[in-house]
Amino acid sequence: MPVGGGGIAAGVAVLIKQLMPQIKVIGVEAEESACLKAAMDAGHPVVLENVGTFADGVAVKRIGDETFRLCHQYLDDVITVSSDEICAAVKDIFEDTRAISEPSGALSLAGLKQYVETHELKGKNLVNVLSGANTNFHSLRYVSERAELGEKREGLLAVTIPERTGAFLDFCHILGGRAVTEFNYRHSDNEEANIFVGVRLLNGQEELDSIIVDLQQAGYPVVDLSDDEMAKIHVRYMIGGKPSKPLNEKLYSFEFPEYPGALIKFLNTLGTHWSISLFNYRNHGSDYGRVLCGFELEDNDLMEFTSHLRDLGYQWKDVSKTPSYNFFLAN
Repeated sequence: MPVGGGGIAAGVAVLIKQLMPQIKVIGVEAEESACLKAAMDAGHPVVLENVGTFADGVAVKRIGDETFRLCHQYLDDVITVSSDEICAAVKDIFEDTRAISEPSGALSLAGLKQYVETHELKGKNLVNVLSGANTNFHSLRYVSERAELGEKREGLLAVTIPERTGAFLDFCHILGGRAVTEFNYRHSDNEEANIFVGVRLLNGQEELDSIIVDLQQAGYPVVDLSDDEMAKIHVRYMIGGKPSKPLNEKLYSFEFPEYPGALIKFLNTLGTHWSISLFNYRNHGSDYGRVLCGFELEDNDLMEFTSHLRDLGYQWKDVSKTPSYNFFLAN
C-alpha cells in the first residue's frame, strides 16, 4: 500500500485484517518523505524537516494521529523505496498496461518489487494498489533517465584511462562486448583521462561488481557512481568545457545505429587513427544514437579523415562552427 498521510493504507489494512487476517499488508513510502517510518521509529507521529516532491502525492511531513494508530496496529511492515526504484516501477506499469502512472501511484509496485527481492519470495500471490493520476508530463524525462538505474539494468562508473590514441577502444574491449549506454569525456591532461561511462547490465549489481573487478585488474582506477545523486543529477551533464591546452580540434556530430558493435566499429575506423579529444553519447532508446565527437586534426589530415568517415557509413556533420561549441567547448 502507498503511504502518504496514511489514509488508504490504514483503511485497507483494517478491512483486510478483519476479513482475511492471514494476508500481510505492507506500507510503502518514498525515502524522501517517510513520515510513517519516522513515526514508527519514534513511537509517535513526528514532523519531518524536509520532504522530497518527486512523488508529490505522498510528500507528507507528518502522519495523521489516527492513521498512525491504525497503521501501527494493522500493517505488517513498512518499507521505503528510492526515486530510481519508483521510476523503474513507472516504466514497468507503462510496459505492461500502456498507462502512465504518477510516481506516487507507482510507489506500491516499487515496494512490492523490493520486498520480493529482499525476502526472496516465490510462488506467492502479490497485489499492489495503484492510485493517483497526477502525472506531470515534464517529469517523464527524469523518469526515463532514471528507470534503468532503478532496475539495476545500468551502472555508472568513473574510470581513469591513459590519454593516448586507441585507449578508449582498449577500454571497450575490457567491457567484453557489453553495451555502453553513455560516455562523456573531455581532454584535460596529457597523461590521463577521466571518463564518465554508463554500461547496460543483464544481471544487476553482480554484473556491475564483475565489471569493476575486470577494470581494476586491467589497471584502471574505477569508482561506482550508480548511487551518487550528485553524479546522476548534475555532474553527468557538466562534464566537458574547454580543453586545458590549445588543440587543433574539429567537432563532428554522428548518428549511430543502435545495435551491438556500432561503437566498436566507430572506434576501429576512426579512434585508432586520430586522437579523440571530446566524446559525448547517451543511448535514449531510439533506433539511432546521437554522438558528439572531437578529433585533433591538422589541415593535411582532413582529406584522409574524410575518407575514413565515408568508410564508416554513419551519417555525420562537421559542427565546428556552431556558436555553442565555440562559446563553451572550443579553445
